[in-house]
Amino acid sequence: MTPRPKIALLGLTLELYEGMSPGLREGRERWVRESVLPWLAEVADVEFGGAVYRRADVDREVARLEAQGADALLVMLLTYSPSQIALPALTRTRLPIIVWNTQELFGVGPGFGGADLVNNHGVHGTQDLCNVLLRSGVNFSYVTSHMADADARARLLDHFAAAAAVARLHRARLGLLGYPFPGMGDFALDTTHLAATLGCEWTALSVGEFVDRAAAAPAERVDALLAEYRASYDIAPGIEPADLEATARAELALRGMVGDRDLQAITYQFAAFGEDERSPTIPFVAASRLMAEGVGFGGEGDLIACAGMLLVNWLMPPATFTEIFTIDFAGNGVLMSHMGELNVAMARRDRRVSLRVRPRPIARTRFRQTALVASLEPGPATLAALTLGPGGRWRVIAASVTIADFGPLDSLEVPHFKVSTAGDVRDFLTAYARAGGPHHLALCFGDARNRLRLACALLGADYCEV
Repeated sequence: MTPRPKIALLGLTLELYEGMSPGLREGRERWVRESVLPWLAEVADVEFGGAVYRRADVDREVARLEAQGADALLVMLLTYSPSQIALPALTRTRLPIIVWNTQELFGVGPGFGGADLVNNHGVHGTQDLCNVLLRSGVNFSYVTSHMADADARARLLDHFAAAAAVARLHRARLGLLGYPFPGMGDFALDTTHLAATLGCEWTALSVGEFVDRAAAAPAERVDALLAEYRASYDIAPGIEPADLEATARAELALRGMVGDRDLQAITYQFAAFGEDERSPTIPFVAASRLMAEGVGFGGEGDLIACAGMLLVNWLMPPATFTEIFTIDFAGNGVLMSHMGELNVAMARRDRRVSLRVRPRPIARTRFRQTALVASLEPGPATLAALTLGPGGRWRVIAASVTIADFGPLDSLEVPHFKVSTAGDVRDFLTAYARAGGPHHLALCFGDARNRLRLACALLGADYCEV
């Protein structure tokens, strides 16, 4: 489960009012503490230390909020505040910035007076601030709403989720086990660019370490995992005890590498396992189960897919790695599948997931290769892919789809499901390719398009909808 967003509220006021309107700042702070914070607490954990009105105080407050591990800065103009007192701190921070244009008063009527005016005039301060942020090349999101609006909390939650996902992406650690699949260019990248823009750190993992960890897995942990497999899945006939043990040892090895290095996502190139004759099996089952626990995954050594799946999973969990395999012209959709990886937490609830042996090995391993075979719960979903576009700009390509009531088929020994598109599948696939859509994608339940759009704004990335 994705943790609640941790939001730092930066409240700005005007130094002139300290002498001109004594008590004004304290009154605005009281409104925040008594009304705004309890209202926001329904969707986020919010930290507020008090209003600031001098540049040095803004600098210290932003540094304090960053040190507390906030996911995003929610900037509120509690009165008018000149932009240049906050601009230096906001240009330096790595926290995503959300400017919330709101006020205490809901309406302006015949009884509106001077006190109402002075207590509710932050809107032009947001305009001053956003103008200089834009001129300075600082990414931010902006939302206008009142707490009395029926959708106000839901709209802010979309902004919070987007900001939190971007902040976590900046801190993410990715693991590459083996090497990228030779010749696959759509996920080729400069990892320096990855670190400088998305902020992701990555580390190389060796197949030799994987093999050694699998061999050294304690027998009691292997037995416990085997018991969990038997309780959770339908074990297909013909699976030998040695195949199951190899599957469990491979999972313990991969889990250990993820846990010891504090990785948020992992990718492997399945062919790399065949280059070490000691490899027990390929960890398809491990990847599927780790995704169910929120660990990101990308196939074939694709670090971009790792980051993209993490982004989607943090925006609207759960999410899975997937790939378009076959066009279903007759059903106006596509068959999604991969070698053996699928988030089993998303499996359809009316069927038990089966643990099967792949009929043909795709790399040399000591034991046969197993996979958890399932199809996804039918219903609305979002397909999304993170990729590099022209000029090295990041872009997200997204589409609203429907997961079909289809599968799993007895004839397929890999996870698979079908999705149908809103329009003609021919137009969808053409638009996806023309937008630069890569062959690795992520999918989540529901409609994540608005959150993806907001995340792109904070990342400075292009958003393309097909």
